[in-house]
Amino acid sequence: MEYKMTFPITKKNRQLITKIDKKIKLKMKNNKTYVKTQFFQKRLIDFIVGGSLLLVSIPVMLYTIFRIKKESPGPIFFKQSRIGLNGKAFMCYKFRSMHVNSKFNPYTQENDSRIFPFGNTMRKMRIDELPQLLNILKGEMHLIGPRAEWDILVKDYEKIIPNYHERHTVAPGITGLAQVCHPYGRNVDDAKKKLEYDIEYITNWSLKKELMVIFKTIKVVLGKEGL
Repeated sequence: MEYKMTFPITKKNRQLITKIDKKIKLKMKNNKTYVKTQFFQKRLIDFIVGGSLLLVSIPVMLYTIFRIKKESPGPIFFKQSRIGLNGKAFMCYKFRSMHVNSKFNPYTQENDSRIFPFGNTMRKMRIDELPQLLNILKGEMHLIGPRAEWDILVKDYEKIIPNYHERHTVAPGITGLAQVCHPYGRNVDDAKKKLEYDIEYITNWSLKKELMVIFKTIKVVLGKEGL
């Protein structure tokens, strides 16, 4: 570490510099310890809550598979490249909620004709997100974190939304502060607002906030509100 000396280098001043240096190093060390503790706590929640949710949701997933096959011919699952931790792409899994070969549009609209009837129900109750529990077990996602966005959308957002890349300093989540505090995103303005929630979540993370998001997610799902 370099210092700009603007005062006499006395024995006392050298001791002061050494003391400051030790404090800085201690702060950095404590910060690394905090990050490791935070990661451990998040992964513990991932495995306990995520694993339990995977088991209890098996009947729901079986019924979902039946309804998808009944209402819309085609694959059960929808796979798409999403951006995760440190901007790395990964394959994200969801239950398919749109008809096959639907017209391309990155945003969904109200009464979107591309979405079949049970697809709407899945989206409102977040059932379409359940396959992402596999992404959690693979370590690509957390239960809670910023939404995993489509790589094509991310490229556009990073060009027009300042600091958008900051949301990729943590792994994405099935649910998150932005998802439970703001409606389903339909445009760039929504993406900007959600970024504010993402940054708030990342910079002021706590176990209390993690649990708050979980309980608020349950409330949103039971109320059938879009995340």
